[in-house]
Amino acid sequence: MAVDQLLTERRGDVLVLTLNRPERLNAAPPSLFEDITAALADLGGARAILIQGAGRAFCSGADVGAGALSSADPGAATHAALTDSYNPAILAVAEARVPVVSAVRGPAAGIGCSLALAADFCVASEGAYFLQAFVNIGLVPDGGASWLLPRLIGRARAAEMMLLGERVPAAKALDWGMIHKVVAEEALEAEAFALAARLAAGPTMTLGTIRRGLHAALESDLATALAREADDQRAMRGTGDAMEGGMAFLQKRAPAFKGA
Repeated sequence: MAVDQLLTERRGDVLVLTLNRPERLNAAPPSLFEDITAALADLGGARAILIQGAGRAFCSGADVGAGALSSADPGAATHAALTDSYNPAILAVAEARVPVVSAVRGPAAGIGCSLALAADFCVASEGAYFLQAFVNIGLVPDGGASWLLPRLIGRARAAEMMLLGERVPAAKALDWGMIHKVVAEEALEAEAFALAARLAAGPTMTLGTIRRGLHAALESDLATALAREADDQRAMRGTGDAMEGGMAFLQKRAPAFKGA
């Protein structure tokens, strides 16, 4: 019987995506990332997303099997897999309308590293590690790693990861500011889900606008950022959640956001 390589589950307002190839440490063929893109295309009202891996790994990297190596043009085959399958999934995570949390146990390597770090919050277990091992096989980082890593940890540390191809343990990743939190192995799923549920209970439109603004600000000057913030603030003032937040503040109570 075929087993779904991506499990999708709604837990309240959280959409949980589980990479489900534990026998391969969740090494991801192109079709798995195509499934991620499809799952994120219609959130069905979910107000936060949690991405995790089944078993003892988050994702040990791309799994193209011998396809690329046996191809008449390995470079073209790799380019097609990235362009058609892997890259759209990374963009779908980055551009999601709701907050995204990743829960990392074991390796987050190669494209798996990019997937984990594309989330707004990456929660890792004590035994987790992050790896850009491309240089060890004569290849270059992909999946947006050359964009993500310098912005998260600076050029020098990004160069260390990409040019040396060595593991970065969870504790070091936290110290570098690459991830949000390190937790005990047995607490990972509960901690990551609690964070996702907290975000799902927030003002969804506002959170989505904030995450888009963060991406835009990385590529804009101060004047452009100020103008965008003013536009976003005007838009958010018209939402029901902003009205609820203001009333809750005046009435000295906790707000009950509805996501609209």
